[in-house]
Amino acid sequence: MTVVKDEPGSESGEGDMREAYVPSQRRIERERYKRTRSRRATAIAALSTLITGVVLYLVVVNAPGWPRTKETFFNAQYAREAFPKVLEGLWLNVRLLLICGAAVLVLGMLIAIARTLRGPVFFPLRALAAAYTDFFRGLPLIINLMIVVLGVPALRLQGVTVDPILLGGTALTLTYSAYVAEVFRAGIESIHPSQRAAARSLGLTNRQSLRFVVLPQAVRRQVPPLLNDLVSLQKDTGLVSIGGAVDAVRAADIIVGRSLNYTPYIVAGLVFVALTIPMTRFTDWVTARMDRQRAQGGTI
Repeated sequence: MTVVKDEPGSESGEGDMREAYVPSQRRIERERYKRTRSRRATAIAALSTLITGVVLYLVVVNAPGWPRTKETFFNAQYAREAFPKVLEGLWLNVRLLLICGAAVLVLGMLIAIARTLRGPVFFPLRALAAAYTDFFRGLPLIINLMIVVLGVPALRLQGVTVDPILLGGTALTLTYSAYVAEVFRAGIESIHPSQRAAARSLGLTNRQSLRFVVLPQAVRRQVPPLLNDLVSLQKDTGLVSIGGAVDAVRAADIIVGRSLNYTPYIVAGLVFVALTIPMTRFTDWVTARMDRQRAQGGTI
């Protein structure tokens, strides 16, 4: 390290001492070596990826049934026809994601709190919450959708909607709230009991301890799995099409039924992938950030 002393009357002030860090030659060489290794690793990864892609392409295009498969699944004419209609239907999937996602978070939190209530007086509530999560986590989503979307209108109840979009959103909320409730419950139970004890020693009630001490820490710890559940919910919104709702999947299905060409399904699938990838990358970024904070002893 080199210490630089300012001369009297200099611009930085008379008599000021200023330390300027000058890296050693060994450190400079080490940093240069790290950059060289990083560039080499990047080049090798790019080359191996390119070779793998070329090999897979050659295997696919040289398959005996490739011409027929290309015409049936990768037809540019039907792709151009399906794309705007699939995008129009995708708006329904996005709305379902936003509305059902908010409902799932609220209902899942309430169920998780009910499962963690203490005292024998709350046993019926805990039992109902446990039965709810066990039932809807075990029931396949597609069956739940069929029961709600097709079964509720058959009851002919007065004042109950028969809109397949609302019923499909209800089925999604029922299923995913059970999964999210378990995520929240795991976060609540991961908080050490000393946190509650410290909150009570400061004069907070049980409700205040849960609201201001336990829940903020629990939610912060469970952000990555919650985001993963929302990614899955975004994909499963396409299942509401079984009730006749015209979303991205149903829009593609209409064109397929008329043309007997499956390219619209590929278009719809790619649109869902394009919508999911940013959410997935954001989840990975949040997970990596929290892991770094945990490793450094930061706040999680």
